[in-house]
Amino acid sequence: MGQTQQSDQQTTYRRRVFYIPGYDPIHPRRYRELYRKESALQAGISGYDISLKPKRTKGLYGWHVDARMDGRDVASDVEVLVWSDIVRDSMSNTIAATYVQLMRTAWTYIATGALGRLMKLRKGPVIAALYPVGMLLLQLVLALLLMWGVAHAVGLVAQAALPEGALRSGLGLIGWAAGLAAGYGLLNWFRSKDGKFFAYYLMHDYAYSAASRGANPPELEARIAEFTALIRQALEANDCEEVLIVGHSSGAHVGVSVLADLIRAGLPGKRPALGFLSLGQVVPMVSFLPDAHRLRADLHYLAARDELCWVDVSAPGDGCAFALCDPVTVSGVAPDNKRWPLVFSAAFTQTLSPARWKELRWRFFRLHFQYLCAFDQVADYDYFRITAGPFPLAERYRDRQPSKSRIDHAVSKFTSMVSA
Repeated sequence: MGQTQQSDQQTTYRRRVFYIPGYDPIHPRRYRELYRKESALQAGISGYDISLKPKRTKGLYGWHVDARMDGRDVASDVEVLVWSDIVRDSMSNTIAATYVQLMRTAWTYIATGALGRLMKLRKGPVIAALYPVGMLLLQLVLALLLMWGVAHAVGLVAQAALPEGALRSGLGLIGWAAGLAAGYGLLNWFRSKDGKFFAYYLMHDYAYSAASRGANPPELEARIAEFTALIRQALEANDCEEVLIVGHSSGAHVGVSVLADLIRAGLPGKRPALGFLSLGQVVPMVSFLPDAHRLRADLHYLAARDELCWVDVSAPGDGCAFALCDPVTVSGVAPDNKRWPLVFSAAFTQTLSPARWKELRWRFFRLHFQYLCAFDQVADYDYFRITAGPFPLAERYRDRQPSKSRIDHAVSKFTSMVSA
């Protein structure tokens, strides 16, 4: 036994990581740079070695990681499963179309009762969902006030300078035209500054699923099939110890469907360990909608499978995620033999130093990405140990108990599922 352990310590542990981003239009190089920067910070804090090199796999975008942790060398190939092109296409709306989208999305969540049910979970993500509605309406009100103000000012000038008649009326019409141009200009300015306001971005995010009432759009279904094929190839190659899928934010529910399809079709008899890590998930925003039959069926199916280990990590400090909400149970589709996911907290208030927490506490979008970053008071969640360490997900959290404060009861009004 001692010789076997020593031999294991001398071999390099190999892993394939497939990262599924959330609803994000940004080029995937952003994730490489984030991994490079934050892994170096975490290595300095935790005392291990880690470095990035160019990708060695055939995928669209990724990187290679070499690490030395717990006395063992580890080689991980990380690949980003890109759907940012779909996101960008869904965001290419005019200002007027975005306001129409706003009304349709709000009506879908309110009329179906989904919004009321979501409010029984966590207030943070519901407030985040209402934020773009409020912000876009505020922008519209300001634009209308500006339009009226310009038109009224021109009208006062015309009234003071010109006698009643066609000339004064004509100048009044010019005033309203100028006001309309000014109002539209203000709306266009707000849109150009959306990198600070995030109103258009979030509106498009929530509208993407609401437009089909929770059903996957055809282009996303096609991409899910592509992702499934790529992961199957990695399992069939059997040249590593673990294949790990990481789904962040909206990427978590995409990952659920990818893995459900993968397992339903049958896995290779000889294969690496299969792990699924969902981070900062927003599954209820989709699964609570009436036509999310596919997602609910996938949640129900995946929750009982022994072919994988599924760990779900979130934190109450993340106002953009449904923190500690078991995505299967709250969706009302938990099977009797439910095994997954293991739900626990990244506990930002404990794993970030007081100074760091104070700095990040109100930076909601930055906190939503904290799961992919370094912790200065790291506990049992370390993204870089999970993706570049010498233990598979199942072994790492074999004895981990779920968080006691998790929400683990059915809440969704809609629980229908398509047949597998």
